[in-house]
Amino acid sequence: MSTKKTKKQPTKYIFVVGGVMSGVGKGITTASIGEILQNQGFLVSAIKMDPYINVDAGTMNPIEHGEVFVTDDGDETDQDIGNYERFLNQNIYKENYMTTGRVYRSVIEKERNLEYQGKCVQVVPHIPQEIRGRIEKAVEKTGAEIMIIEIGGTVGEYENLLFLEAARVMKLYSPKDVLFVMVSYLPIPNKIGEMKTKPTQHAVRNLQAAGIQPDFLVARSELPIDMARKEKIAINCNVAVEDVIAAPDADSIYDIPLNFEKDHLGERILKKFNLRSRANDGNVAWRKMVSDLKNPKDTIEIGIVGKYFASGDFCLTDSYISVIEAVRHAGGKNQTKVNLHWLSAEEVGEQGSKMLKKFDGLIIPQGWGGRGSEGKIEAIRYCREKKIPYFGLCYGMQMAVIEFSRNVLGWKDANSEEVDQKTKHPVIHIMPDQQELIAKNGYGGTIRLGSWPCSLKPGSHLAKAYGKVTTEKIIKERHRHRYEFNNEYREALENKGLVISGTSPDGKIVEAIEITNHPFFVGVQFHPEYLSRPLAPHPLFVEFVKVCRDLKKK
Repeated sequence: MSTKKTKKQPTKYIFVVGGVMSGVGKGITTASIGEILQNQGFLVSAIKMDPYINVDAGTMNPIEHGEVFVTDDGDETDQDIGNYERFLNQNIYKENYMTTGRVYRSVIEKERNLEYQGKCVQVVPHIPQEIRGRIEKAVEKTGAEIMIIEIGGTVGEYENLLFLEAARVMKLYSPKDVLFVMVSYLPIPNKIGEMKTKPTQHAVRNLQAAGIQPDFLVARSELPIDMARKEKIAINCNVAVEDVIAAPDADSIYDIPLNFEKDHLGERILKKFNLRSRANDGNVAWRKMVSDLKNPKDTIEIGIVGKYFASGDFCLTDSYISVIEAVRHAGGKNQTKVNLHWLSAEEVGEQGSKMLKKFDGLIIPQGWGGRGSEGKIEAIRYCREKKIPYFGLCYGMQMAVIEFSRNVLGWKDANSEEVDQKTKHPVIHIMPDQQELIAKNGYGGTIRLGSWPCSLKPGSHLAKAYGKVTTEKIIKERHRHRYEFNNEYREALENKGLVISGTSPDGKIVEAIEITNHPFFVGVQFHPEYLSRPLAPHPLFVEFVKVCRDLKKK
C-alpha cells in the first residue's frame, strides 16, 4: 500500500475527547482511527494532550497513572503514546506529546525572553496559541496528512478547557479540516437492565458549552448499542444516527478497528473531509494478526513478578501495559495463548518459590527502589536453578546480576546501590553522571533515556534471537534507567559463567546478560517491550514465548 502524498492539501485534524468518565478508551479509539485511516492510504500521526501540570509523565507513580512510555528520542510520555506506536507501527516523537505543565513552561520561557515584545501575557489567548503552535510543529515533524489529537481527561473538567479552546479555534478557522469525536460511556445498571444514554447527553452538552459540537459519538458500553439508543443519542446530541459508532467491550484491543469498520467509521470520516480512499486491501495483515491471536494451537502460563499493580482491593496492570502487549504479540506469532499471572514481589519474598511451580516462564519487568527486591531475587534463583525460562527487563536484569553474585559467587551481601548504599559488593551502581544530578534533586527527565545502540555477542541467545529478524550486529533499543552494571565485578562474574551478551559499542556499558547453559535466562538493561508491535513482534519476546512453549511440550 502506498502512503505517498499525491498533492499538497490542508492537513486534516481529528480531536478525540472523552465523556462521562475516564478510562473509557480514548487512547485506543485514537489509535484505532489512525490504523483505519492509515489503511486507507493516508499519512497519519497522533498527538496526546495531557491536562496535568507535570512537564512529562516520568515522575508520576505508575500505580496512579499507568506506564511511562519512552519514545525513541527520549521523551517520558503517557502510555497512550505506546498504543499509537503499536497501532500505527511507527515511532511517535516528543513533538507529539504535550502537557499543561509543558505548555505553560514554554509560554513563561518565551515571556522571559521578550518573545511577546512586552505584551501582557494572558492565559487566553496565549496558552491556546502555544497549543496550536505545538500541533503545527508535530505536523511538520511527521508530515501527517491526518493528525489525530487525543485530549486527556473528561469534558466538563476545568483542567482541559484550554486544550478544548485551542481545538475550538482551529475548527473556527478551518471548519472543513477539523472533526470532533467524543468517546462516551453508556452504563447498563444491573438492577435496571437498560443501557442509559442520559450521562452521554450531559457530556455532549458540556462539550457544546465549550463551543464544540461532536461530529461522531463512540458509544462505549458492555454490549453493542442498539438502534433505539442510537436514535435517542442522535436526536438529543445533534448528530446523525450513522455517526453514532458502537464500541462494545472487546476480547482484544486489536479487534477495535475492525469493530469500528462495521459501522463504516473510516468511510464516514473520509466523506466528511471530502477525501477518497487511496487503497483498500481489506486490512489483510491486521485481520490475520487478529486471527492468529484468537486461534492459538498451544497455551502457556507466564508469571510477571512486579510491584506496581496493587491499588487497594484492585489489581491494575496498566503499569506494565507494554510488557503485556509484547507478550501478546509474541504469543500470536507463535500461535500460542499466553495466560499472564500477576505475582506480588513482596508475597514471593514472604512465601518463597512454592508460588512459582505452575509457571512455564517468568518475567521481571521494570521497577524502582528496594521494595519487593528480595522476592524478585528469590524468583530469579528459582528460574536459574530449575531451568525455567527467565526474562529480566531493566530492573529485572539488575536483580539477575545480584542473584548470580549472591548464590553463585557467594557474595551474600551483593546488592544495588539503589537498594543498599552501604553494600560491600555494589554489583549494580549509579551511573557516574547521575550522582551530581541527584545531589541537586535533578530527577525529572535526567536519567538515561531514549534509543541507544547495543553490540551483540556472536553466538549468544541474544544474537540468535535478533538474527531471525535482522543481520545487524549492532541493534538499537530504548532505555530508562539511572543505575547500571558495575564493571569492577565484570571479570569475576564472567569467570563464573555469567555471559555479557550485549554492550554499548565501546564495550563500557553492559546492556545484556545471560546464562548459556540454560534454555532461556536473559536479562536486558533496555526495554524491548517499547518496540514490540502487533504487526512486528519483538524478537526477544518471540524467542522467550517459543522456548516456554517448546519446553512445556516436552
